[in-house]
Amino acid sequence: MMKAINTALTGLSAASKSIEAGANNIANISSAGSLTPESNNQPYNTQIVTKQANKAGGVSANITTKNPAFIPAYSPDSPFADENGNIGVPNTDLAEEAIKIKLAELSYKANLSVIKTATELQEELLKSVDKKA
Repeated sequence: MMKAINTALTGLSAASKSIEAGANNIANISSAGSLTPESNNQPYNTQIVTKQANKAGGVSANITTKNPAFIPAYSPDSPFADENGNIGVPNTDLAEEAIKIKLAELSYKANLSVIKTATELQEELLKSVDKKA
């Protein structure tokens, strides 16, 4: 029972990281900056979550930067514009982020259900052992 709970806890953690990255990406979707790597005014770096199965069960998740983290956009009036009028904007797709957050929410609920069921089974097992004793 504890292994199921521990596995579900790793799933909760991974879902939390997915929601965190998605929220950061959405909050910074309008940030812009210079395309020049040497500039101190870089645009927001879009985040992604990479997940990997653990040998002992469960999953581990890490937040990394999307490649490319930002893309060029034409905005000649921006103070960050280069000689061609291009600026850097986050490589974030709002629809994609909304879907990722929804999937993370469903994953979170599923893992909570596993914990609840494992806890109920453990309680029933203890009750049946107490009745026999």
